[in-house]
Amino acid sequence: MDKLKMHSSNKVNENIEKIAALFPNCKTEVVKGHREDGTPIIEYTIDFDMLRQELSDVVVEGPTERYQFTWPEKRKSILAANAPIAKTLRPCREESVDFDNTENLYIEGDNLDALKLLQETYLGKVKLIYIDPPYNTGNDFIYEDDFSESAEKYMEHSGDYDDEGNRLVKNTSTNGRFHTDWLNMIYPRLKLAKDLLIDDGVIFISIDDNEVENLRKAADEIFGTDNFVANIIWEKKYAPANDAKWLSDNHDHILLYAKCKSIWRPQLLARSDEMNSRYTNRDNDPRGVWKAADMTVKSYSSAYDYPITTPSGRVVTPSQGRCWNTSKENFEKLVADNRIWFGEKGHNVPAVKKFLTEVQDGIVPMTLWKYEEVGHNQEGRQEVKKLFDDKGYFDGPKPTKLLNRILTIANLKRDSIVLDFFSGSATTADAVMQLNAEDDGNRKFIMVQLPEETEEKSEAYKAGYKNICEIGKERIRRAANKIRKKNPEVKFDGGFRTLKVDSTNMEDVYYNPTKIEQAALWDLADNIKPDRTPEDLLFQVMLDLGVLLSSKIEEAVIGSKKVFFVADGYLLACFDDNVTDEVVTEIAKRKPYYFVMRDSSLSSDSTATNFEQIFASYSPTTIRKVL
Repeated sequence: MDKLKMHSSNKVNENIEKIAALFPNCKTEVVKGHREDGTPIIEYTIDFDMLRQELSDVVVEGPTERYQFTWPEKRKSILAANAPIAKTLRPCREESVDFDNTENLYIEGDNLDALKLLQETYLGKVKLIYIDPPYNTGNDFIYEDDFSESAEKYMEHSGDYDDEGNRLVKNTSTNGRFHTDWLNMIYPRLKLAKDLLIDDGVIFISIDDNEVENLRKAADEIFGTDNFVANIIWEKKYAPANDAKWLSDNHDHILLYAKCKSIWRPQLLARSDEMNSRYTNRDNDPRGVWKAADMTVKSYSSAYDYPITTPSGRVVTPSQGRCWNTSKENFEKLVADNRIWFGEKGHNVPAVKKFLTEVQDGIVPMTLWKYEEVGHNQEGRQEVKKLFDDKGYFDGPKPTKLLNRILTIANLKRDSIVLDFFSGSATTADAVMQLNAEDDGNRKFIMVQLPEETEEKSEAYKAGYKNICEIGKERIRRAANKIRKKNPEVKFDGGFRTLKVDSTNMEDVYYNPTKIEQAALWDLADNIKPDRTPEDLLFQVMLDLGVLLSSKIEEAVIGSKKVFFVADGYLLACFDDNVTDEVVTEIAKRKPYYFVMRDSSLSSDSTATNFEQIFASYSPTTIRKVL
């Protein structure tokens, strides 16, 4: 049986294989070092001299001037995105809601780690990503990632916090690395996020004027300029700030990128009653209500510049520099079909009748979003206050109306996955539940949030919420209850599985046996950390095998051994000791796609000998793995 690797994917190796698929002659081997017995450690890499030769007409190197976007430590931020980590997600049932039935996830921990851990399981599965990252105003906290470590050290690093217990730093405008630190934070996260998107998926990113220019350049580089869709302007305030030193800042930006713009289309917005009221039927046309539309255009063509005689006998022509929008022959056909309106007395300049029945079912979204349509900052704050008994536990939450607009335009399917890895107050989860309740959908959300501590003097801390994650999870609980009370007959998924980023379940000997001294091996007879449960192991296995973390999990007892059945028997796992031939036989008869057990689980050498033969007899196609 093969051993599971039990750490996140190595993006460098994946990129090497992608290049090798295009240019096999550029893949080579190098000696990275030597083992204690003197044998060389061989690794695959890319021969860049050969790759330059393959791309000789376009390679730019050295001091040659060219357009580029860079900043200090950019290469290290790419390393941060590519380097694997030996971490896992541990389930926390007591902080979850409807753990066994929900398909929603709430992940606590550094979102860089979380995005890496989700790579294999959710690769190409997320339809929509919305994030509201720190704006870098000079007062915001940003994630403090360590970019000084090598890839190997980065993989071995297991601490979530620095020596002072901090993971966030205040990036003041006086810091000489003001933009650098922010870019080093956002760049690797966007690189990882892109891979999670389905081909017709999209990402919306909220930002203000301080970093919109840098964010646009970084996103252009990651998603490609051809996949930029729009810079949406959201009117976040409904009144001017009279204490503003210069101009009142009343807007935010929302950058929209598609994974593949050529195949994604936005969903049209619903027409309002006010829009439809503009249509009337002044001539009792049997085709229904209509409105008059201008027949002239400014793109002049002499062939479309001709006189028209109205029914009253008046001769009209287009105004200077303009022409009609159709040919004379086609105009006469429109008149014959009663599609031209000359006014009630037949004396007006002709206009085309646009029938409501012929208008497309919705309107194309615009790039200017007014607060009357999608809400404003104060509305978002009031929503949270109402949920928490008029307590203002969170500053600056986005209004659910804004997220509803984003969910609509993203053109979600009824079972799409929505990811927000700067979850904050969990407005995105609230909006997803509201949408599912409205149309009986089954969209799933994945919220990711670092457990930033609340200030001791804050209302949230005094109320018992020690970090932002506790507020976010409680917001989801209360929002779900509010939706149920408003629509008691509606069924929707108002639960979530809480998962927490933590160090790997495996002892160091699992990854680096050569670094363990012989005397210490007696203490490491088991390669699993003593504080880890079978369910902890199960979720790390699910991550490693690419099984959705929202999959249905059931337990059964086979021969007194606990066996996990995941995704209707797609994966079976048993982590108990002393597994006998009889237990192995019963498991094999279930014919799972995967079966996973601990390396030391088999009860005897005889059972180990019979293991492969049992599966060969009852389920030869089952893929067997061990921890």
